[in-house]
Amino acid sequence: MVTICTVLDQYSCLLSMFFVAICVFLFVICLRFVLMDGPNDPPGESGKDDQVNFDDPLYIHPYDNSITTIVTVKLTGNENFRLWRSSMSRALKARNKLGLVDGTLKKSSVDQTKHSKWDRVDVVVCSWILSSISESIYASHAYSEVAEDIWQNLFETYNKSDGSVVFNIRQQINFLKQNGIALSGYFNKLEAIWKEFDGLTSLT
Repeated sequence: MVTICTVLDQYSCLLSMFFVAICVFLFVICLRFVLMDGPNDPPGESGKDDQVNFDDPLYIHPYDNSITTIVTVKLTGNENFRLWRSSMSRALKARNKLGLVDGTLKKSSVDQTKHSKWDRVDVVVCSWILSSISESIYASHAYSEVAEDIWQNLFETYNKSDGSVVFNIRQQINFLKQNGIALSGYFNKLEAIWKEFDGLTSLT
């Protein structure tokens, strides 16, 4: 009798272990369905339409918002327009947003389903531009709603040579002295002034 009970106990134990194994297996299968789109998805395809594409010019990094300052140079007028434009162009290109100001990524060129997304990104770019110009210039562009319009208006207004500014820079070159500063520092300053002078005299 004892032997029969022992056998039954062992059988019951094995049955319980088998049941537990089945439960674990089913749990793993269910977990697989939760973590994946399904067993029939082709390799490399998740089936999700909202997958983040970091190369998409309409993608904005969480740290790149409308209050982000992307350049340290503020546009003050003709005298530093080329420096400002160069800095802004590099910053926008690094964020894959240059197309919104140079006309290569117009709203009409994107799918209609992404128009609202384009609007949001354009507003952010507008904020970046407006935050990088002086208060006296800001007032005349604050109500512009398209980044490309602000960019082109600034170009047409300040991409011009100012005679008085050119004269002042020429005077700086003529009267620049070393005055005890290191020779390398003197030449760096002289080179910077010459580049500014060349930039202004090349404007039309």
